[in-house]
Amino acid sequence: MPAPLDSGERVAAGRASRRPEQLLLAFLGEFVLDADVGPVPSAVLIGLLAELGVGDAATRATLARMSRRDLLAKVRTGREVAYGLAPGGESVLREARGRVLADEPFAPVGTGWTLVTFSVPESQRDARHRVRATLTWSGFGLLRDGLWIAPGEVDVASALRPLDGDLAGVELSAFRAYEIEGFSATRAVRSAWRLDEIRAHHVEFLGTWADVEASAHPLRDMTALGADWLALLRADPRLPAEHLSADWPSGRSAATFRRLREVFVGAARADLAELMGRSNVPSTT
Repeated sequence: MPAPLDSGERVAAGRASRRPEQLLLAFLGEFVLDADVGPVPSAVLIGLLAELGVGDAATRATLARMSRRDLLAKVRTGREVAYGLAPGGESVLREARGRVLADEPFAPVGTGWTLVTFSVPESQRDARHRVRATLTWSGFGLLRDGLWIAPGEVDVASALRPLDGDLAGVELSAFRAYEIEGFSATRAVRSAWRLDEIRAHHVEFLGTWADVEASAHPLRDMTALGADWLALLRADPRLPAEHLSADWPSGRSAATFRRLREVFVGAARADLAELMGRSNVPSTT
């Protein structure tokens, strides 16, 4: 039998597709949210992302951008700079945590369908982008022009709560819907979502992680795993099983994430505590 695979080569394989913000959110959600961890020195964050193929300049720019967006709170002591969660970042991560750690993250919550339609003035293109991104994270797909559909009973108000400051001028309505006997929703599913692309995201995740059994760098690897998991959750809208093939790979993906999180997370927290304890590197971020 082949030797158990270390995660090093698999982590490196996914570098190009991981954005710095995605990696930082994964790190913050796993190690900072509701944890007894103070602001994390920028040197620690820059070093961690460097291990994942992100250059110093890109990490610094991302930290600055996330601070401006109320995701991060910047703390300066002399020349030392550290980052904690700002209220906006805490809200976003708390909203995501339920699904990140769910026992069945790819199963719809409740029955039927949720419909949303919204209109955003041309002058608020950034708000339109953020509403679309939030709806996508919540499982919505575009069924027709201006009409979005999601499986199950999505709590639209909670999903949009982090956007409260961006919704001025946005006209949005939400409805519950159920299939009428004799009119299957399968056609709507195939119209709103590209099932082959969703499957491909699962195949990519499993290709990176399914055979990994150990890690020599648990903090790095847990951050990479978390980022890949967030990307997969964003790509998979939690469609009902009756509209999917019998060999749909979501169950394997969920089992892989749970197994590796258990392998990585304890040692990763110990690594972070050690880094936080010895970080005295001046920074001018």
